[in-house]
Formats: sequence, C-alpha cells, structure tokens
Amino acid sequence: MLRRSRAREVVLQLLFQWDQNPTPTPRAALVEFARERLLGNETLVVYALGLFDGVVTHRDRIDPILSQTATNWRLSRMMPVDRNVLRLGTYELLFDPQGQPVEVVINEAIELSRRFGTEESPAFVNGILDKVAQLKAGRTTASGGANPATIAEAPGTAPTVLEPASHPPDPAHS
Repeated sequence: MLRRSRAREVVLQLLFQWDQNPTPTPRAALVEFARERLLGNETLVVYALGLFDGVVTHRDRIDPILSQTATNWRLSRMMPVDRNVLRLGTYELLFDPQGQPVEVVINEAIELSRRFGTEESPAFVNGILDKVAQLKAGRTTASGGANPATIAEAPGTAPTVLEPASHPPDPAHS
C-alpha cells in the first residue's frame, strides 16, 4: 500500500471516530493513534493529521456541498464510511493547500470506499466526487451543487479501527 494511501486510511479511521463519537477525543490520543498506525513515520503522521484537521475545520463548508451534490441523499442517511470518505475527498479537492490532482483524490477515495464501504460505495463515492470536481472546475452551478466560495466556514473534533462494512445498502442509495 502506498504511504499516502495508508495515511488516508488512518484519516478515515479518525474521521469515522470523530463523526460517530459525540465526546471529543483528546489531541494526544489522535496523535498517538496516527503514530501507531503509521509506524512512527512523522512525515505521514503530519500529513494525516493535516488532512484530518482540514476536514474538521472545513466541515461546515464541506457538508453543504455534499448535501447539494448528493441528489436525493441526506448526509445523515449515508453510510458513515461513505460520508467520511466524501468529506475527505471534498476537502482534498476544494480546500487542501497541497492541491492533489483530481484523479488521485478520486481514485484514493474510491479505494477507501472499496475497502471499508459496501459493494455500492465505490460507484456512489465516484459519482459524488466527480460532481464536486466539476464544481472545482467551475462547470457546475448551485443547482447541480454548491459554489464552494459562497459556503461558510467552521470547526469540529476526534480513534476506532474500521473494518470492511457488511451493512445492507440504503434503499435510496441508487
């Protein structure tokens, strides 16, 4: 597994914990979790925590974009893995100062959803992130998504190991 791919996997685990746990996890625990899973590679730990912090910081901008882009889907009805893969991918596409290529971001998100999501997750994630990428390119208006420059900003917070999902698909997940 590529090193940055492994870091994104750790970020997904952190985001899953943060999304599912109403009690914020202390920063020291997040750092320790990342260090353990990334075998003490400080470059990858910094990279992973930067992605995590970016998603948490931009959540109030990311979630409305996803809500508008995921036609007929409320975030609360999405599988938690899909929701957090989409948050990570949207952050990387629209807000990450490192500016990864669109193809890399979408492929990495598809692989995360393939590994931890349902059978339908890769296609679902691909479709939504493709729309988000179109927003970035300026090819979509608010009716097909949201203009990321017009959405407000805000914070959030918190480690559980994800296992591949075996949840039944949501009937609206088509």
